[in-house]
Amino acid sequence: MTTPALLPLSGRRIPTLSPGASSFPHHRATLRLSEKFILLLILSAFITLCFGAFFFLPDNSKHKRFDLGLEDVLIPHIDSPKEGKHASGQVVIHGQGGHDEHRHREREEGEESLRDKIRADHERALQEAKEKLRKSREELQAEIQTEKNKVMEDLKKKDAGPKPLPPVPMPKVVSVSDGEPPEPDAKEKRDKIREMMKHAWDSYRQYGWGHNELKPLAKKGHSTNIFGNSQLGATIVDALDTLYIMGLHEEFKDGQEWIDQNLDFGVNAEVSVFEVNIRFIGGLLAAYYLSGQEVFKLKAVQLAEKLLPAFNTPTGIPWAMVNLKSGVGRNWGWASAGSSILAEFGTLHMEFVHLTYLTGNPAYYQKVMHIRKLLAKMDRPNGLYPNYLNPRTGRWGQHHTSVGGLGDSFYEYLLKAWLMSDKTDTEARKTYDDAIEAIERHLIRKSNGGLTFIGEWKNGHLERKMGHLACFAGGMFALGADGSPDDKAGHYLQLGAEIAHTCHESYDRTVLKLGPEAFKFDSGLEAVAVRQNEKYYILRPEVIETYWYMWRFTHDPKYRQWGWEAAQAIDKYCRVSGGFSGVKDVYSSNPTYDDVQQSFFLAETLKYLYLLFSSDDLMPFESWVFNTEAHPLPVLHLECSMGFLLKDYAVGLTLY
Repeated sequence: MTTPALLPLSGRRIPTLSPGASSFPHHRATLRLSEKFILLLILSAFITLCFGAFFFLPDNSKHKRFDLGLEDVLIPHIDSPKEGKHASGQVVIHGQGGHDEHRHREREEGEESLRDKIRADHERALQEAKEKLRKSREELQAEIQTEKNKVMEDLKKKDAGPKPLPPVPMPKVVSVSDGEPPEPDAKEKRDKIREMMKHAWDSYRQYGWGHNELKPLAKKGHSTNIFGNSQLGATIVDALDTLYIMGLHEEFKDGQEWIDQNLDFGVNAEVSVFEVNIRFIGGLLAAYYLSGQEVFKLKAVQLAEKLLPAFNTPTGIPWAMVNLKSGVGRNWGWASAGSSILAEFGTLHMEFVHLTYLTGNPAYYQKVMHIRKLLAKMDRPNGLYPNYLNPRTGRWGQHHTSVGGLGDSFYEYLLKAWLMSDKTDTEARKTYDDAIEAIERHLIRKSNGGLTFIGEWKNGHLERKMGHLACFAGGMFALGADGSPDDKAGHYLQLGAEIAHTCHESYDRTVLKLGPEAFKFDSGLEAVAVRQNEKYYILRPEVIETYWYMWRFTHDPKYRQWGWEAAQAIDKYCRVSGGFSGVKDVYSSNPTYDDVQQSFFLAETLKYLYLLFSSDDLMPFESWVFNTEAHPLPVLHLECSMGFLLKDYAVGLTLY
């Protein structure tokens, strides 16, 4: 027979069998102690403890040198003018004077009350023991089973998930049209992009289902440290809205079913706050707004609650990583002296505003607005935002500024916060305009060959190197052109076109017609990678993203042509039987594969290509804003009149 375990219940401990244990012993000859005897031993120990507590309570006469009443022991006093703290941490009262006799009387009454309570508990325990001993073996076992069932029910209720979320108006989804282009050539190319998506999805479905990503050559699942050691189905969540937009509804239903039955955020896994926000929360919210299926909203909120402990820092700047189970956060070891990263803590606003809208919980909005206000108070060298900020001290780390990796989406989200608010969040727009002005002054240059590029500011000098990630900025400049100060709309649309041209050159000057991870403008080399570790292409979307934005704003056919060139190169050099893989050297005619099908390939690269060859009424900018993982979120209208009380703001969120 399994030894009875002690289970707390209503302030007492009662014996109960361990879960899964048999109700009867397997070896009766060796275990003859009855349940009554064991119960009697336990109750005897409890009674002894009660008597000990009663007789060993400190006597008042032995402690007259401490002028502490019972209420001083039980209720600590904090920062009262008449109080001070002893070095030991005890609260000592000063200057009470004539109140001593009154306080002694209160203390004696309090101690007497405590003794009465212990005596009553003791008598109650004795009475319960007598009642237990009168019961038969079968009655005791039934009682134990009842208590076990009660505990199991409580656990089920705890795991049942959050309370139903308040109903909120859904956006009009009439904008999610088929988007079929009138041009037969564009329709044919769009169909090809859909076929590429189908190949990527079907391969993942067959070889990596439930894993975060796919190894298309090894034909098995793959994951990276940004998702911890967990299998969260990142590709499923990231690809959902692409499937929906492309009309692949059977595949969408498969993904929805997996999420409903298998997606669990209660795992012991340390994840990147930034990555799970843009991929998971962004992906789930977009899937919800497109399809109206409640499961996506509920899962997004469950995950968001798991991310909130990351903000428990001295400054409110979140940690880079958080353990989904314990809530413990930390930063990347390689980031400047334990700093948080600008592009990570600055890329939460869109998703968190929608979380507040959907839940009515102002905490999400408050967290991101606190970050904005903290940054607004800080000095910025040359008006630039360094990429590193220490969450403990609130001071900048290494003075490194980039519109590429580590900085990129911070600027993107300033602009998109304004757009998502139906252009009412003027604070976000002003912050964006000021930042872009400093970037133009210090980071944007023209090469000797006439190519406009965005360099990186490192410790007081400009590095003439541009990353693939920075190529998104062409689309950002075009998107932000309307509303620019001083009638600069034309200027920023032109700047976007120049960045698009430079990034196209970085593709066109390779053997594979796919762009490298980074390229230099130095020593006679322009838009070309120099180092071997910068020559790879991992299915990134940023260049195609800029082509799409430029197409929407100009309808210049060259952007569709450039996008088609990239699509053909991807299909020719990255496609394998088990999906799509990145390549290690875009300057080699016989490249080796990295054997990873990134989740963002399905979320971003293929989505932007599909939209590039669709009509403009598919996901129009008037109704949708895309997060940095290409997940569309509807425009919201912020009215400063009624609605949620968000810290110092009364902001009502209603759908535009």
